[in-house]
Amino acid sequence: MATVVLRTQTVGGAPVAAIEVPGLPECMTARELIRLRARQEFTDRFPGALPEDHERQADLAERAFRANGFFLLVGDRQVEELDEAVDLRAAPEVLFLRLLPLVGG
Repeated sequence: MATVVLRTQTVGGAPVAAIEVPGLPECMTARELIRLRARQEFTDRFPGALPEDHERQADLAERAFRANGFFLLVGDRQVEELDEAVDLRAAPEVLFLRLLPLVGG
């Protein structure tokens, strides 16, 4: 089991959120990490939300990843595929780097 910090920040380095999650398997896919982070962040913001709402947020996060709405960095490498395996023993911090749309574009 691994304890991992799921950190979200903007491209400019501004922190958005950080969640420490204990008891994770030693290896997960990018999809599982993205969905976990989306559900956890949504639960923290809206504690009384229904499980369907959590899944809807996880679906949105997965779509945002596919549309390059954010990058997923694990250790010193970028994870590019949803089904790519991530070794959490080697990289106990996962960075979700949120991209900001350009004004007027």
